[in-house]
Amino acid sequence: MAEKQLEMVASWEKEKEDQLAREFQLAQQHASMNKQKLSSLEQYRLDYLRQTQVKGKTALEVDKFNQLQSFIGKLDKACQQQMQVHSQSVLVAEQRKDIWLAQQRKRKAVEMLLEKKRLARLARDNKIEQQLMDELSTQRFIRQAQQRR
Repeated sequence: MAEKQLEMVASWEKEKEDQLAREFQLAQQHASMNKQKLSSLEQYRLDYLRQTQVKGKTALEVDKFNQLQSFIGKLDKACQQQMQVHSQSVLVAEQRKDIWLAQQRKRKAVEMLLEKKRLARLARDNKIEQQLMDELSTQRFIRQAQQRR
C-alpha cells in the first residue's frame, strides 16, 4: 500500500478514534448525571422518611398514614428504577470505552506500519545515496590515477 494511501487510512482511523472518544465521554457524563439523580432521589427519600417519623410521633389518621406509606413505596420503586438506569448507563460507558480503546490500538497499528514504511524508505534512500557517493569516489580516484600517468 502506498504511503499516501496509508496516511489517508491513518487520518480516517484518527478521526474515528476522536469520535469514539467523544462518545465515551458523553456516556461517562450520562452515567454521572444518572448517579447524581439517584443520589438526589435517595436523599429525598431519606428526608421524607425523617419527616414521616417526626409526624408519626404525633397521632396520624389511618388514611394519612396509608398515603405516607404508599408514597414511600413509590419513592422506593423510583430509587430502584433509577439504580437500574444508572447501572445501564455505566455499562454503556464501559462498552464505549472498550470500543474507543480498540480503535486506539487500530490507529496505533496503522501509524506503526507508516513509521516502518518511512524508515524502510529512509534506509533505501540512504543506501542509494551511499552508492552514489561510492561511485563518485571511485570515479574521482580513477580520474586522479589517470591524471598522474
